[in-house]
Amino acid sequence: MSTQPLLTEYTMGDLTLKNRVVMAPMTRSRANNAENAPFDIHAEYYRQRASAGLIISEGSQISPRAVGYINTPGIYSAAQVEGWKPVTQAVHEADGKIFLQLWHVGRMSHPDFHGGKLPLAPSALNPHAKSFTPEGFKDTVAPKAMSLEEIQETIEDFKRGAANAWEAGFDGVEIHSSNGYLLHQFFNGTSNHRTDEYGGSIENRARILFEVIDAIKEVMPENRIGVRLNPSLHGTFGMTLDEETIPTFDYIVKRLNEYNLAYLHLSEPFTDVSDVPHAEPHIAKRYRPLYQGTLMINGGFDQDKGNQVLQDGEADLVSFGKLFISNPDLPERFAQHAELADWDQDTFYTPGTKGYTDYPTLAATEVNN
Repeated sequence: MSTQPLLTEYTMGDLTLKNRVVMAPMTRSRANNAENAPFDIHAEYYRQRASAGLIISEGSQISPRAVGYINTPGIYSAAQVEGWKPVTQAVHEADGKIFLQLWHVGRMSHPDFHGGKLPLAPSALNPHAKSFTPEGFKDTVAPKAMSLEEIQETIEDFKRGAANAWEAGFDGVEIHSSNGYLLHQFFNGTSNHRTDEYGGSIENRARILFEVIDAIKEVMPENRIGVRLNPSLHGTFGMTLDEETIPTFDYIVKRLNEYNLAYLHLSEPFTDVSDVPHAEPHIAKRYRPLYQGTLMINGGFDQDKGNQVLQDGEADLVSFGKLFISNPDLPERFAQHAELADWDQDTFYTPGTKGYTDYPTLAATEVNN
């Protein structure tokens, strides 16, 4: 291709993205302070990566009950809002755009985060996974099945988190309804055994997502709201596919067409599901015909695969995760077809600047060589 599709401009609602290379949301566990608030190293980290067409921040918990990993930033307190303001300012000064990902982990949490109280989830079903606690990884437990009141409080927490993100200067928010966390737990019949209006039928299990969107659009423009889904997640974070899983996501995606969203962010399967009954191994191919708005795809893409999925018309934007950790100037490296730096997995979740803000740009590497 003479012009790389990844490096072309894209109009997303009322925002113009300078390219189609999106920085995916990634937990980095750097908010190691009593407030779980971002501070100066977060501003530098995101500023360095502002050449992305769009940055989606790491997942940020919408309430104390939403937390499930150590040192992750929140978006529910005044200190956290103030901590995020220099981050959005730094990105905007570098001509970037940034959305905040709104996060509630549900049953993937642990009582250690909640003064001994059980985590909240649709049903009291242990995911039999691991939670990253202050004392290291611990086995998850059977959570508390949420009351109707707790569901309504959680919807309000999403709304408040979005309002706080807007106040902090973010260009929009992404609703994390993916990867086995709270909203995803409602969708799947294997994690949701409720018999009320939030369980049973496909429509009932999907209900909370649309109530969250409806709440958020009261406090920010509808076209600044993104939604993330992972339809074929299986055997990870306690999620198990069944015969209703893909039909549930088909219903959700089709119904999302009723909204004027910023984008729908889909993940290709995290694991090989080609032999898993009822799974869909080709997410972009399946959902591009079903979704009429901006479609973002994620999951194992490199430069060639990213250009190809755009060229084939199966997505409008491609999000990259680990490549952005070690290549802060990823679009520039794509432009020059430059060699990409490797990431240091040992520093993904460790406090401090090492493995966070110390990866050099291509220009800096060339100068030093």
